[in-house]
Amino acid sequence: MWQQLKQWDRELFVYLNGLGIESYDNFWIFVTQIEHWIPFYILLFLLYFIAFHWKKASFSSLFLLSAFLTTWGFTNAVKVLLVRLRPNNNPELMDLIRILQEPTNYSFFSGHASSSMVVSTFIVLTLKDKFRWIYLVYVWPLLFIMSRVYVGVHYPSDLLVGALVGLAFAFIFFWLYNRSGRRFI
Repeated sequence: MWQQLKQWDRELFVYLNGLGIESYDNFWIFVTQIEHWIPFYILLFLLYFIAFHWKKASFSSLFLLSAFLTTWGFTNAVKVLLVRLRPNNNPELMDLIRILQEPTNYSFFSGHASSSMVVSTFIVLTLKDKFRWIYLVYVWPLLFIMSRVYVGVHYPSDLLVGALVGLAFAFIFFWLYNRSGRRFI
């Protein structure tokens, strides 16, 4: 059964990656690079200072940063433990897929998916009462995650598990945030 799931994952990846259109390559390469999102990250932190007084905004920002760093560390530890080759490094797939990036570290699970989902979900949970439009933040992880298949570096299961891990850590940190931040409310 495990082999069948891996096969379906591989086939779905090849199919989705094959949907790529060359004229959109530069867009997806831009989207997948973390440094291009720095203005967006700054905006997310500024939203706390718009929504809350400086003490609660600082407290919220520290919790957001802690959630991100914990998720990032956990993601990298799992990658090193499980040692799953990325599709772009898999000799069986190299002739079947479009490769637009060539990272050499491991695939399972996606750090882009886990980190963008933990940040987005924590932001939404903490700011949903202040900004009704805050759910639009989820456009970022969706684009970020989709770009990873498009550029040829993650299987769909890497992205799904990464997103679920990000969601789990966001809810854990939001619970801790509520428990420890009562004096700032």
